[in-house]
Amino acid sequence: MTNSKNSSISIQESGTRLSVKEKIGYGLGDMASNFYFQIFIVFLPMFYTNVFGISAAAFGTMILVTRIFDAVTDPVMGVIADGTKSRWGKYRPYLIFFGLPLTIGGVLSFTTPDFSSTWKLVYAYISYSLLMILYTAINVPYASLMGVITPDPDERTNVSQYRFVLAFIGQLIIGLSALGLVSYFGSGNEQRGWQMTVGLFGIIAVVLFAITFFTTKERVHPPEGQKGDIVKDLKNLLSNKPWLFIGIATIFQLTFIVMRGSSTTYYFDYYVREQSLNLFGKNLALTPAVFTSTFLPVSTLATLVGAILAKFFVDKLDKKQAYSGSLMTSAILCCGFYFLQPHNVIPILLLNSAISFFIGIVSVLQWAIYTDTADYGEWKFERRNTGLIMAASLFALKVGLALGGAIFGWILAFHGFDSSAATEPDTIFGIRMLMSFYPAVIGILGALVMLFYPLKSSVMVKIAEDLSKRRSEI
Repeated sequence: MTNSKNSSISIQESGTRLSVKEKIGYGLGDMASNFYFQIFIVFLPMFYTNVFGISAAAFGTMILVTRIFDAVTDPVMGVIADGTKSRWGKYRPYLIFFGLPLTIGGVLSFTTPDFSSTWKLVYAYISYSLLMILYTAINVPYASLMGVITPDPDERTNVSQYRFVLAFIGQLIIGLSALGLVSYFGSGNEQRGWQMTVGLFGIIAVVLFAITFFTTKERVHPPEGQKGDIVKDLKNLLSNKPWLFIGIATIFQLTFIVMRGSSTTYYFDYYVREQSLNLFGKNLALTPAVFTSTFLPVSTLATLVGAILAKFFVDKLDKKQAYSGSLMTSAILCCGFYFLQPHNVIPILLLNSAISFFIGIVSVLQWAIYTDTADYGEWKFERRNTGLIMAASLFALKVGLALGGAIFGWILAFHGFDSSAATEPDTIFGIRMLMSFYPAVIGILGALVMLFYPLKSSVMVKIAEDLSKRRSEI
């Protein structure tokens, strides 16, 4: 075996186990990402329609255009990251250099200028596009890093658990604090409140990305002598059938999640409204803001439990079955929201907790499966392009984000939503459907796609053994 810097390090050389410190360090990067991602999913529609001041239809179109553009930049960023050569590795440098620009982009996107409606929409397109480009510049390398910190597929599943436990803690922080911070910083001015709140979250994210940079190490490298060939790499990607299945499933999965997440604030503001909850003999008044700030952390805690138990389900069922079954179950349970009444406070929380539990399993397995497809690509085509694989995976994720946000905005407009007018019965019906049956159909389709995914655990064991042998012979 060789210690050449240009060759892959074998499993025996590098060790199959990572320290808890490195796993936590890696996971903190996704916590940082979720200071943005959770806002994108839950609060972005309400910000643009009710605070920034554009229509639901204009929001839907803007999200589709900007996110599709953003998704196209992911493979480009993957190629750039794969071709990076530095003393810190291929992917880690981007975590330290793009944290602050991402913070500035976030503040600009959540700044409401005093422009005419036309120029305000132009500003929204430009600032949000800039934010998503910066998000890509740091998240493609971050996602790629998980594929190269260890060659062991089982250990990567464990790393993915740490990643998503910390990601969901980030979501929990956002759910508990976002609206309160907007109120605190804004003092009645929501435009200023959102600007200051996103700025604060961005500063925290800079620190967390830096910790990831300093606590992780890249251990898996391309085969010795591999040179860049974008045409060949793209051809291999499109010939990577396991990646195609998880990529298509991801589009459905994220469309499902975004449609429900975007509906949350509308569901409480316009359907549930203010409710009283009798708890231990005391009546608690739950305003829509309080309800949302309770609903999100409770669902995040349930997601966290699902993420922690993901490995248990994998050991019992295999990654493919655990992913497909969990996504299917969450989608079916989602239909129950249509039948809940505004006063069903506890059932609303319990049902969403069950849905979120299974989403936690799906989220952990999604990225563990992607790193398996990177191993499959190296095994099948004798070229390793982790950056391109993970960038293409983020492309699929962002297509789901784009479709979920756009479909949400268009359906809301179709059902007559107008933030400045009284809410009509058809609008309420649309909001209830957006929390239940509409996204459920999408989630079920994603689960069905993954039934055709070919990489079972036994196959991955064989691939890992073959790659280890191949690397040791270099």
